[in-house]
Amino acid sequence: MTINFSTKTILSICIGFFLVLYFLGVYWSFEPDQIDIRREVTQDATAANVVPVVGYTTTTTLIRVTETLLNKPGGYLSNDALPPSIFLDNIPAWELGALEMVRDMALVMRQEFSRSQSQSLENNHLKIAQPQFNISHTSWAMPSAEGEYGKAIKELYAYRTALSDVNNQSAQFYARSDNLRDWIGEVTKRLGSYSQRLSASVGREQINIDLAGDDAAKQSTYTASSMELKTSWWQIDNEFYEARGACWALLHFLKAIEIDFNDVLEKKNAKVSVQQIIRELEASQESVWSPMILNGSGFGLLANHSLVMANYISRANAALIDLNDLLSQG
Repeated sequence: MTINFSTKTILSICIGFFLVLYFLGVYWSFEPDQIDIRREVTQDATAANVVPVVGYTTTTTLIRVTETLLNKPGGYLSNDALPPSIFLDNIPAWELGALEMVRDMALVMRQEFSRSQSQSLENNHLKIAQPQFNISHTSWAMPSAEGEYGKAIKELYAYRTALSDVNNQSAQFYARSDNLRDWIGEVTKRLGSYSQRLSASVGREQINIDLAGDDAAKQSTYTASSMELKTSWWQIDNEFYEARGACWALLHFLKAIEIDFNDVLEKKNAKVSVQQIIRELEASQESVWSPMILNGSGFGLLANHSLVMANYISRANAALIDLNDLLSQG
């Protein structure tokens, strides 16, 4: 039996296939909703029949944020090599931004939050989990990024279980102001970088201030006294969505910090500062109604979404720096 396909039939099949891929790509490009941290902690603690101890909320938040990267519509897309994922760049950039915040939190949990002092032993679960997050986010086989992140999640669950066990003294979470300052220091560096990269969307000349403040400072190689910074037109939307993903993850971590470090923040009268930072980050997650990321000049006719995002990030970063100074005071 011979089946003959006309040109019209073949064309219809191709158009239908293209439309399916297009709408699937649109669906997969939707950003995840915000997570209700308190509800997730309550549900997990009730299911495990434990009382949430200090550190339970932060650990749960790190788990949920990472699970969202893996389980959102389309799953983890950064390392996909087939359509429609291979044609998408906004949501993979978003994933990278969130992943960077996950990596920073995992590192600080391993080196600071779970240790009482510099000479204390590392927690074995965090010692295994933290390096798993550092695999290339585009690795797709032997090992895959999803596989390594999944292993890290299992170790975080094990750490949280040990943390809640009153008979287990090996797992601890120390909610101290110096530990919190270490994490904030990492976050401010990350946000400062995002702010600079977003501001470069319009192109500007920047004076070199790398050695400012120290007349004896030196650097490895010579750099010009000023330089022109401008983001490539092809990278503007990627920079925007990477920063947006980082803010999404940071927003949840700050909500967890507000709970686990409640006593420290209240003693410093700093809870309102954390709440204001959370508001700035929530504003960065407002819906983008434009079909594309616009790149108008600073005071031009068209909007510049990168500068708007940079504004929210800069305000949040300035507040974090102020919070860090407040925590350092006796």
